[in-house]
Amino acid sequence: MSFNKTIVVVIAFLALGWGLGAEKDGGTKIGIVDLDQAVGSTDEGKAAREELERKQREAELEIQPMIERYQTLAEEYQKKRPVLSPEKLRAMELDLTELQSQLELKQEEFQNRMKVDFERLIGPMREKLQKVVTDVGREEGFSLIVVRSMPGVMYARESLDITDLVVKKFNAES
Repeated sequence: MSFNKTIVVVIAFLALGWGLGAEKDGGTKIGIVDLDQAVGSTDEGKAAREELERKQREAELEIQPMIERYQTLAEEYQKKRPVLSPEKLRAMELDLTELQSQLELKQEEFQNRMKVDFERLIGPMREKLQKVVTDVGREEGFSLIVVRSMPGVMYARESLDITDLVVKKFNAES
């Protein structure tokens, strides 16, 4: 580790230690929250997940005829390959390539649409959850609340997990 990084790490630990030691009763209260679990557990999150699953099913139904057409054409190509002229084989190969390209573009379009829908539905919820986590921290007297998926959190006792508390407060406010 470089000297500058070492200094930054030492200063961070000193600041954290000083902040934690500044509690009135001298104790520290630490919580862990799993935001992904919280999103999926809230009433709003369940509705968002159902909408995303519905959109996924619709996309699959829309692309299914193209997949079936591609498979049929590929099977036909394999069967007729030995008996067709080179020109007809080349035409079928081009048709297969074109259909495969269309399929790939359609799948990419659906994936991009799903990402946009996910951000539209889940993004605002995450922001609300972060506010709720801050409120819970203040109201319950936490010194530190860490997101479970953050780098550096390799293990945390289950008793530190406040996800259920955050979900209850979120649902109560919604």
